[in-house]
Amino acid sequence: MKLSALYWHRFTPLHIILWPISLAYELFLIIKKLCYWLDIFPSIKLPVPVMSIDAISIEASGRTPLILWLVNNLVRHGYTPGIVTHGNFSTNPPTAITDATAPETVDSDTLLFAHRFGATCLVWTGSDRTQTAEALLHAHPSCNVLIFNDTLQYHRLERDIEITLVDFSDYTYGNGLLLPAGPLRANPRRLDQDSIILVTGEQNFTAITDNWHTKYPVKWVAETAYNVLKPENRRSLSSFKEIQIHALTDENDEEWIFAAIQQAGLNADATLHSFPKHHQFIAQDLDFPAGSIVLMSENKALAYQNFATEALWALPEEVWVGIDLENAILKQLKTKTEQRSVT
Repeated sequence: MKLSALYWHRFTPLHIILWPISLAYELFLIIKKLCYWLDIFPSIKLPVPVMSIDAISIEASGRTPLILWLVNNLVRHGYTPGIVTHGNFSTNPPTAITDATAPETVDSDTLLFAHRFGATCLVWTGSDRTQTAEALLHAHPSCNVLIFNDTLQYHRLERDIEITLVDFSDYTYGNGLLLPAGPLRANPRRLDQDSIILVTGEQNFTAITDNWHTKYPVKWVAETAYNVLKPENRRSLSSFKEIQIHALTDENDEEWIFAAIQQAGLNADATLHSFPKHHQFIAQDLDFPAGSIVLMSENKALAYQNFATEALWALPEEVWVGIDLENAILKQLKTKTEQRSVT
């Protein structure tokens, strides 16, 4: 059983001990941010606008499909974006990632970005995000905007546009407490007023959301899968009824894949196989009786396509947003770009 299932989604006597630690954690975050704001700790400003995408909960998914949507829109409006990720390795140097990169050397989300965009968007990864960004810009001077994920508390790098995901669902928001008593990495009441806040499930939390300057509703969907060996072969998830489905997940994606299966009405046809976080799948994990299909999140399926069979299907998670969010991002980006050209 996951640690979060034990107490992050409820209140127990253990919280009497953990709550003061959560308060100390929040105080640490406030002091850390203040030290960067006062230049006690130096921060770095890159020569191109920097966009940060993150979520306040460690249980949150949704950043990856949001980045996919954002890059597509930036390219459509004439930008040459680059993506910088931290990866799963503690000491990896700045490295350019392509669709030919060996899956075992990079995390699955970063590999997905490279597969999706090819040459239209540069994808680099490295343990030092600032150093990686500088290496990317040095190698590709044409890049005119950078996108970072998982930088909520990374104040060493100055951000021009902050996009913060706040999901109030029971699984993601839990008991609403900060770590370690709850799943939250930041207090939603203390989000920067200049942040672009994306919100779902706010109906019972208007006391919090009404204080935000701007907020935009978003929705994540996963309705269409494609065959990994034949990507042109796409099917709606609901069309797999009466076919035995083996859904392989880890702790990062089991919640939304299970929800997608339920929404498609496949409960009776699907068996969920959940593995620990960052599990390295092997060919035997995908070995099931003939006639059944294997369903994985798109990033996991691409990472293990070297031993894929025709039974392996990838399920992309996509984001639905309104035109007002797209306009707000483009307006801020245009302003930040013009400010840099003046200075």
